[in-house]
Amino acid sequence: MASESRLYTFSEETKQHLRKFRLGTSRANGPQAVIYLIDKTTKEIRQDDDKTVYTSLEEIQDDLPDHSPRFILLSYPMTLPSGRLSVPYVLLYYLPTTCNSEMRMLYAGAKELFRNTSEVTKILDLEAPEDLEEVPEKLGAA
Repeated sequence: MASESRLYTFSEETKQHLRKFRLGTSRANGPQAVIYLIDKTTKEIRQDDDKTVYTSLEEIQDDLPDHSPRFILLSYPMTLPSGRLSVPYVLLYYLPTTCNSEMRMLYAGAKELFRNTSEVTKILDLEAPEDLEEVPEKLGAA
């Protein structure tokens, strides 16, 4: 991980936002998500420009680019089959099949660093925006 932390950077603002988002969504009543990208020239990992907090999987689906990867942090409250409430905090690793190899390598190299920095418990890989529809099932929602 040492080499990744030298190649990719997080601003202090981004680190604070990651922590605030993780702590603030742990007791959320509905889904919340934030999209992150890697600046190709500076290798800085930062929140997408519009700073939107998404409250549904459909909203995320509408905003994902067709040919560029993204990291999506998702807090998804759900009821387990046992009836207990759970709020998994996951990283959705969006890597469309149509993106070029340079972008694939850029995001693949940062995946573990982003996972560790954001302190997520699980990673789900997505290849198309439509894959978001399967997220509740993959998380084990009742």
